[in-house]
Amino acid sequence: MDDIVVWVDGRLRDPAEPAISAVDHGITVGDGVFETCQAVDGQAFALSRHLRRLTRSARGLGLDDPDLDEVRAGIAAVLDGRPDLGRIRITVTAGVGPLGSTRSGGRQTVVVVAGAAGAPRPVRSVRVPWVRNERSPLTGLKTTSYAENVVAVAAATKVGADESWLANTRGELCEGTGSNVFVEVGGELLTPPLSSGCLAGITRELVLEWSAQAGLPVREQTLPWSVLDTVTAGDAGLALCGSIRTFVPVVELDGVALEPFPLTLEVAELYRRRAADDIDP
Repeated sequence: MDDIVVWVDGRLRDPAEPAISAVDHGITVGDGVFETCQAVDGQAFALSRHLRRLTRSARGLGLDDPDLDEVRAGIAAVLDGRPDLGRIRITVTAGVGPLGSTRSGGRQTVVVVAGAAGAPRPVRSVRVPWVRNERSPLTGLKTTSYAENVVAVAAATKVGADESWLANTRGELCEGTGSNVFVEVGGELLTPPLSSGCLAGITRELVLEWSAQAGLPVREQTLPWSVLDTVTAGDAGLALCGSIRTFVPVVELDGVALEPFPLTLEVAELYRRRAADDIDP
């Protein structure tokens, strides 16, 4: 496990070392929040934005604000001398608690792990029958209650794909299991608004900001689930973004090969160039 570095509650640990209580609320009931960010040459990319979202997620879950100085110390520790690592996972849980859903109000558990990450590449995808509940109390929060995503991405993996798309309860295109979705149609690149129930992705945020600054027609727009039929018919393009995947075209949907559309390729290049210019945009 030379490509994994683990830091828990103040010190580095061997990846095989038991480090979290069996009654940590993050384990017993998924009571925690997390962030995943890219590591570039030993530094965390867009860290300020990720830490702001970590705090928003904690507040939305009713947790105390995470100690961001402690989190930063953990990041520095796992990346020290390891420019080869490409992914950082920050997890903050409610800490040790009872076996039920109530909390003890004790000290939070903070875990930072760094590991390897492959280079961004085009993605193959499928539609799945399950939906996001845009009225859920967890909507928009990046929590450790991730079992729905595990099931949905397993459905994609089973058929040789990389990502699954989900609608919301209103029959609108929402998001992937770990990515935001973009559809290129009519000369514009469109992504569902946050009101769809999708996560406020950091990469999504940067794509919208940087595209607007470059004068490119990239914006939020409510999209019907049926827009994916337009994609498979070849009349629209598909792309996704995420912190590790960055912004990339989707080259397959439900077994149908897709060609990247021109604006998608232009935005992908814009993102690559702007991300290279600033480690903490």
